[in-house]
Amino acid sequence: MAERTSATVPGPASSEPGQAFPGATGLTVLDVYDWVAPDGLRGGSAHVHLASTEGYVVLSGAGQLQTLGERGYAQTPLRPGDCLWFTPGTIHRLVNEGDLRLLVVMQNAGLPEHGDAVLTFPPDVLADPDAYARAASLAGGDPAAAARRRASLAIEGFLLLRDQVAERGPAALDAFYAAALTLAAGQVADWRARWSAGALAAAELTRVHLDEIGAGVPGHLDSASLWRIGRPGGDRGYGMCGRLTTYPAAAAVRAG
Repeated sequence: MAERTSATVPGPASSEPGQAFPGATGLTVLDVYDWVAPDGLRGGSAHVHLASTEGYVVLSGAGQLQTLGERGYAQTPLRPGDCLWFTPGTIHRLVNEGDLRLLVVMQNAGLPEHGDAVLTFPPDVLADPDAYARAASLAGGDPAAAARRRASLAIEGFLLLRDQVAERGPAALDAFYAAALTLAAGQVADWRARWSAGALAAAELTRVHLDEIGAGVPGHLDSASLWRIGRPGGDRGYGMCGRLTTYPAAAAVRAG
């Protein structure tokens, strides 16, 4: 049996709570808006993530996920127990057909919260960074009213994109993607730093653990721990798709 000693393999021996959430993901319970959109359906804003995959587990209710991507337009039913995810570049919109509640698992926690989402506003808004920032902001006044306006404007642009894809195929999305990349370009350095400290650090920690296992060194096993995040209190936030109950890993406390 190997001697029980501290790790002899270079690299971090443990992680802080904010880095220890599984896979450096984000975890949120989402109650999808039931606001009426310009096309008469109920739901939230349409948008795209440029660097992060997003996953859903349907907890209750019913709805639809509408998507635009390289395979064109699709509409996927959402029912309790369903699990689905989509990769960066998938333009998506949630439709609430009745009390739709999701568990959302987001790759690269820290990136979506700091701008890795571009709303499908009409082209004239996307082309003007200041106009985009004003339309996307919930600052000042009533956040619910601002979120409603933002959702309606995003759906207006989404419906235009959907019509263009129906007419010309997925190539019709190229102009939107180009505008989204232009809007996001100035944030890449910040995203890279957050990814390096989060998802990359978590993957590197697994490399260290594997090296320890291969060397018969139980270092990380000696420091095993249980973490807990209590039921969040206070008001739920106004997200792009609905009201958010977030579980920030940085709020975790050691439970064992």
